Amino acid sequence: MKQYLKHDAWKIIEEGFSPEYNRISESVFSIGNGRMGQRATFEEQYSGDTHQGTYVAGVYYPDKTRVGWWKNGYPEYFAKVLNAPSWIDIDISFDGEVLDLAKAKVENFRRELNMQNGLLSRSFVATLPSGKKLAIEAKRFCSMADGEVGAIRYSITLLNASGHMSVILPVDADVVNKDANYDEKFWEEIYKSADADRAMVVAETKKTKFHVATGIAFLFKENDKIKPVNTCTETREKYAAIAFSTEVKEKVSYTIEKYAVVLSSENHKKDLLVSVAEQKLRNIKSEGFDKLFDAHHNNWLKRWEGADITIEGDIAAQQGIRFNIFQLMQTYTGEDERLNIGPKGFTGEKYGGSTYWDTEAYCLPFYLGTADQKVARNLLVYRYKHLQRAIENAGKLGFTKGAALYPMVTMNGEECHNEWEITFEEIHRNGAIAYGIYDYIRYTGDEKYLTEFGLEVLIGIARFWAQRVNWSADKQQYVMLGVTGPNEYENNVNNNWYTNLIAAWTLDYSLQAIDFVKQDDRAAYDKLIKRIDFKEAEESNRWKDIAAKMYLPEDSKRGVFLQQDGFLDKELLTVSQLRKEDRPLNQKWSWDRILRSCFIKQADVLQGMYFFEDRFSFDELKRNFDFYEPMTVHESSLSPCVHVILASVLGYKEKAYEMYLRTSRLDLDDYNNDTEDGCHITSMAGTWMSVVKGFGGMRVREGKLHFNPFIPDQWKSYSFKVEFRGRVIKVDVSKGSTDIKVISGDPLEIIIGEEKELA
Repeated sequence: MKQYLKHDAWKIIEEGFSPEYNRISESVFSIGNGRMGQRATFEEQYSGDTHQGTYVAGVYYPDKTRVGWWKNGYPEYFAKVLNAPSWIDIDISFDGEVLDLAKAKVENFRRELNMQNGLLSRSFVATLPSGKKLAIEAKRFCSMADGEVGAIRYSITLLNASGHMSVILPVDADVVNKDANYDEKFWEEIYKSADADRAMVVAETKKTKFHVATGIAFLFKENDKIKPVNTCTETREKYAAIAFSTEVKEKVSYTIEKYAVVLSSENHKKDLLVSVAEQKLRNIKSEGFDKLFDAHHNNWLKRWEGADITIEGDIAAQQGIRFNIFQLMQTYTGEDERLNIGPKGFTGEKYGGSTYWDTEAYCLPFYLGTADQKVARNLLVYRYKHLQRAIENAGKLGFTKGAALYPMVTMNGEECHNEWEITFEEIHRNGAIAYGIYDYIRYTGDEKYLTEFGLEVLIGIARFWAQRVNWSADKQQYVMLGVTGPNEYENNVNNNWYTNLIAAWTLDYSLQAIDFVKQDDRAAYDKLIKRIDFKEAEESNRWKDIAAKMYLPEDSKRGVFLQQDGFLDKELLTVSQLRKEDRPLNQKWSWDRILRSCFIKQADVLQGMYFFEDRFSFDELKRNFDFYEPMTVHESSLSPCVHVILASVLGYKEKAYEMYLRTSRLDLDDYNNDTEDGCHITSMAGTWMSVVKGFGGMRVREGKLHFNPFIPDQWKSYSFKVEFRGRVIKVDVSKGSTDIKVISGDPLEIIIGEEKELA
């Protein structure tokens, strides 16, 4: 765990230049706007350890899966989120001496991310090897008001000399992914141009043929007044730049404003990309940095109005929750149903793909509670539009008759994960899709979604489960063999309790959905079952039988559900018995050793108890939590939040608070030594759930909103808002008092603890 970032309610602050933490900071200070984003790499040159990353939503490359154990049904490719053409570079030299922070003496370094307005800032004093000393102030944002626009304001002051300054302002498409095989590059040049004040490169991805137009324009100022300069241009393959030189005076401030547009063929016709980009560049340059930033700032203020969570008395906790909410809002805006929530957002390339089961299991509640209902609906429509691909995915594995297996990782609905035990075995993801439909309807009351989209998806998933189980003559129950549950520190197990549970539940819920749609719109139902050849009597009866006779392993002696068959054959140790130098296990132990251990990566049995809490007694929850949590290493970012929620139910205040800090500050404090690869965006939604569902105790039961709040001992108060069925509810909790009221919309009966109140 690293704690080099300062605590602040609205800002992430790094004081002092620490090259050993630079890649971590590049992830933490990342900025984006739903359409594009970038790691917080420096504008000036830096020959030290860095990974410059710029990313454009929906743009990917299908890299050939390289394995020596190819089997039928294996994914054809692994989808890489592509490092896209860069527009942020400002290369500066003084009298021929390049400004490179790896070679200069750096003092008074400060990097700051203002989460309230989405502004990334840096300031420092650098002494070049020649002795020239200069002060730099840089500000940068990706506009939330226009997802295709970004801007930089970069100010330079020579402190102890005058001299000759040379500046190069490039667009560089000659970039490489960190995870590229043999440093392979994925972009081809289509077009480039450079003139007196603009430069542009249009690049095309190999194979997928996406086009991205990246253009820049600039202004140069002396003491905030525009200073004309004579420019020249520089072009080479996949690169176009504007360059100029000028004399600079000692202790006079010079400013470069660099404006950028990033347009994708996903949103514009390819043959119009250049003309649209050029017009947009002219517009934003004439508008200027301050007006662009004001629009961006105002957009952020509106978003924070509905999503902010305030915590009084614990600055680390406050900073943590806002950082998580900030990253979620700049990663996914909900405005484009073709997009989804990538596990690293715009902060890195690890994991590839854009969609995991994380979206339905963890992210959906955040958008249900903080955004317009259509945002969460779009997340589900995204899956509906991928249903045929899910059926194709199942077909590759031998499933028939419309059975659907949603991918573990995808960009377009096709499975593109390259690890066998996950691609073939981690099939519980199918249940999360079904649960997402249920969770959305439970929260919004939008049952029409079942008729329009949901039922067809549920039938496809239910058909998969019905074919995936088999009857055990020995147990006289249905079993599921050869799976990997949420705990990825176990592979190829039989009868993972969570997977069996959510499969049986999905079959039951699908039957309920059939009954609803038949009554809601019989004509639509008849049309659907004819189109998908649904044999209602035959298939429904089989689903009922499986759901009623599903084997769910348990240990009656301990009174706990067993993670899978044979779990008790392991040596049952606790995390407290591990040596500090053994953590994290996935970086210190062999995979063989991990698989043979009892240690759990993330909530597994407890994941099921979180989803279906009302099916279990308090004592059952307590016994299972007390049994499994001490063996859980929480080396998945998705783990702590579930434990916060369950610990809150059990009254384990200290455990809930401990897990809250772990989830909210996972990346800020680099708990798992992996933040340099990018932030854990999808788990950040779990941080929101930790406060709202954990400490706030929010549940929806039978269409009614329930709260059962408590306050951690370390806090004086906390407050949040949630949107619920056309209303905005504000929750204020302090020592000894709770105030919950509807601040927008019609009055609503709210149940607080056991008491009903009209708010």
